[in-house]
Amino acid sequence: MDMHEYARRAENAKARLFRTAVMVLGEPSAAEEALDEAVYRGLRGCRKLKSPEFFDTWLTRILLNACYDELKRRKRVTTAEELPETAAEELDALPLKEAVRRLPRELRDVVVLRYFSGHTLRETAEILEIPQGTAATRQRRALQLLRLELGEEES
Repeated sequence: MDMHEYARRAENAKARLFRTAVMVLGEPSAAEEALDEAVYRGLRGCRKLKSPEFFDTWLTRILLNACYDELKRRKRVTTAEELPETAAEELDALPLKEAVRRLPRELRDVVVLRYFSGHTLRETAEILEIPQGTAATRQRRALQLLRLELGEEES
């Protein structure tokens, strides 16, 4: 794949990738940085992509890795400081997003890719490099946990 083809396809996938990054990181500014990093990493490796039909899967995987690198970096940098009041209020206003963020990583990845990025179950399994049955099981488990958590908050 040449750089022009890469740029065109990356631009077409940008909105979907941004939504994915926001769901993983929780902040639009951090999501933009992760997206930029993923696009840069993809550009550096686009010549190595052997099957262009898997471009979206490949770039989404790079994005998830960039997001998790950012989360690791935050963990190292962040001390025991409290969130600013405005951020806490923002999170309270979005109980579903907060509940998704609290899921274990392997369950959160499936939910974010399926419901917030619009991937099929098969595509989700390919991106996460797991069997489709495992992706379905994780999806079911994640949805059960979300129902329990959100149901408890309503009562």
